[in-house]
Amino acid sequence: MREDFLIFGNPIIEQPEIDEVIASLKTGWLSTGPKVHRFEKMFGEYKGAAFSVALNSCTAALHLSMLALGIRPGDEVILPSLTFAATANAVICAGATPVLADCGKRTINMEAAYEKNIG
Repeated sequence: MREDFLIFGNPIIEQPEIDEVIASLKTGWLSTGPKVHRFEKMFGEYKGAAFSVALNSCTAALHLSMLALGIRPGDEVILPSLTFAATANAVICAGATPVLADCGKRTINMEAAYEKNIG
């Protein structure tokens, strides 16, 4: 058992990030706007993608991904058992059923075959 707290996400926020937030607030564009458009364009170019869409959260991105993949009622989507609720919620919002899977001892990844005696 760990003695110290395991941080699941620990962002590094330094002065450049703070300056960008302040600059954005001063423009009055709190959603969409020219910075978002520029980000979408630059990200699409970086990834070589024909389309790029910025969303407000990973939850929205996961939901959009389900729709883009054609996930629908009756489908099952296998998810890691150690995840945020939003991962399963995106599947449910698409009408599908989330199926939680643990990782295998050998690969530390989700595996098709269940391994007994993982301990």
